[in-house]
Amino acid sequence: MTRRELLAAALSAPLLRSAPAKLKIGITDWNLRLAANPEAIPLAAKLGFDGVQVSCGRKLVDDKMPLDNPDVIARCIALSKEYKIPIDGTCADRLHENGLKSDPLAVRWVRDSIRLTKAVGTQVLLLPFFGKWAIEDRKEQDDTAGVLRSLAPEAEKAGVILGLENTISAEDNARILDTVGSKNVLVYYDVGNSTGKGFDPVKELRWLGKDRICQIHLKDNPNYLGEGRIQFAPIMQAIREIGFTGYANLETDAKSAATLEADMRRNLSFIRALG
Repeated sequence: MTRRELLAAALSAPLLRSAPAKLKIGITDWNLRLAANPEAIPLAAKLGFDGVQVSCGRKLVDDKMPLDNPDVIARCIALSKEYKIPIDGTCADRLHENGLKSDPLAVRWVRDSIRLTKAVGTQVLLLPFFGKWAIEDRKEQDDTAGVLRSLAPEAEKAGVILGLENTISAEDNARILDTVGSKNVLVYYDVGNSTGKGFDPVKELRWLGKDRICQIHLKDNPNYLGEGRIQFAPIMQAIREIGFTGYANLETDAKSAATLEADMRRNLSFIRALG
């Protein structure tokens, strides 16, 4: 072929498009009933998950969170490598006891959790705001934004993203993010929490967009996915269409300890079938 013929053939050939990145489905260690326990890692791998979210631990041991132990950290790293499953994030679940909006102790736990998140080789740190530590009104949200602004430089330096999981609207979350003004403070979106407060997760996911979301929780407790009131097909479609390709961790309850593995596989199979 002449050079001109080769060029013409190249121009007329169909464009090869790479397949869109697939959403990764992980699992929380607390829903495996192994909170802050490294053994959650091989179990998550055995069940077929793409990652596991590890909690720092709620009940203190020697005035430290359970994950704050060199042996525990080393065990987590070793198991992640051995079973070829990433630790996709952490959770500062101690904030259920000392809330970030007003308890000075919470700042200590977040700082420690930032350090621990980096130590186990992951990036996303979930910060929960529930119960008496919820941030429902404007003052609580403003106070929280002020604390987050002081913590953001430490997160940035460590390469850790602080993910806010709560029960407020997408708009209120975005206002907190704008006030803090850090690329390392994002929304940890939970479709179950939002639905429970009367918000439409499809609309909120589309409104937030992929750039404001660090990770996602999928749940409809106490139901199996697809058997409760939450319609997951449009949610998964919205996640795909906004271009989010990080981790969506199942936070699904098991009916009992005896059925835990079967229940987790059932929920994982359902969500993967939706693409």
